[in-house]
Amino acid sequence: MELAYWIIAALLAVFYLYAGGKKVAQSREQLRPMMGWVDRVPMPLVRTIGVLEVLGAAGLVLPPLTGIAAWLAIAAAIGLVLVQAGGIVVHLSRGEARLIGLNIGLLVAAAVTAWLGTIWI
Repeated sequence: MELAYWIIAALLAVFYLYAGGKKVAQSREQLRPMMGWVDRVPMPLVRTIGVLEVLGAAGLVLPPLTGIAAWLAIAAAIGLVLVQAGGIVVHLSRGEARLIGLNIGLLVAAAVTAWLGTIWI
């Protein structure tokens, strides 16, 4: 179970560091081609989501790696589940049901990571 946790957590961490970093660092115009929803959301909220994604990525890896407050990894995984639930709601509200596949995959991966964390950590 420990190996499964690390594989999924590492993949999620890489994804969220990339996606969150883009939301934090790039302008609305730069984000628009990949994330059309940024037009309907205030940029401070986009930046906040990006920060939460970066913190979630760090929370999946650093606490279990250091052995300090390892339970934070479970909290980070649950937080990422909530981020994706919000993403699904945004896509559905925009009539983009066909675009929620990635959100569902990330939500399931984060939920599995939280579950594996409760077994292993």
